[in-house]
Amino acid sequence: MLESSSVLLFIVLLFILLFFVVLIRRNPTIALLWNEIIREKITNFIMNQSKEQRILNFVLQNAVRGDPCSVLDTIDKYCSQKEWAMNVGNEKGLILDKTVEEVNPSVALELGTYCGYSAIRIGWLLKAGARLLTVEFNPEFAAIAKQMIEFAGVQDKVKILEGPSEEIIPQLKKKYEVDTVDFVFLDHWKDRYTQDTILIQECNLLRKGSVFLADNVIIPGAPEFLNYIRNNPRFQCTNYRSHLEYMKAEDAMEKAVFLG
Repeated sequence: MLESSSVLLFIVLLFILLFFVVLIRRNPTIALLWNEIIREKITNFIMNQSKEQRILNFVLQNAVRGDPCSVLDTIDKYCSQKEWAMNVGNEKGLILDKTVEEVNPSVALELGTYCGYSAIRIGWLLKAGARLLTVEFNPEFAAIAKQMIEFAGVQDKVKILEGPSEEIIPQLKKKYEVDTVDFVFLDHWKDRYTQDTILIQECNLLRKGSVFLADNVIIPGAPEFLNYIRNNPRFQCTNYRSHLEYMKAEDAMEKAVFLG
């Protein structure tokens, strides 16, 4: 009787596990919950280090110093094969690349540095004399990104500004000698997309033709931002359908050109 109960319990637990695996594969929200909260917390506890530190260590051990392409490929390999992370990723990264090349900015602004993946993509493409200012609120992420950017060899073009975006944006003109920004990449807290877009305008940081590119407008989603930017006559918008980084779930990027 006891043996039968044990077998039944095993079957039930196996069924629950398989059901959960199917949910993770089919539901991007549950997949994000699993990767960002449950799996990450367990791994952090076991290894006594953060996921971001593990990504950095993998890059330092496997990528080629001074080669941005090698660093990006190594991050993509880790995040697609080992642990999911919220980089823009290789697929949407091509959209980012194309936009940066089209704008050819002298001054670029990124909100949300994380581990420095997109900062490296942008910095690598900047022309001589151009610069990227990338804003990161989390001190741990900023420290990781600094090492990643230096290892990739783009530190001369990329400067990390540590602190909340709502405090740093108003300081850009005086403290960082920014007249206007040519390109803005939004990839931080989604509920700050609209507020910071408005703040950038209020601080007179835009010129006619300045371009915003916003990531993750479907997952996790930025409906308030899309409603604001698409119904604003001062912007011309284009939506680029793609997939969530390192997943098959649909996502998109929104490009908005400031018309003045």
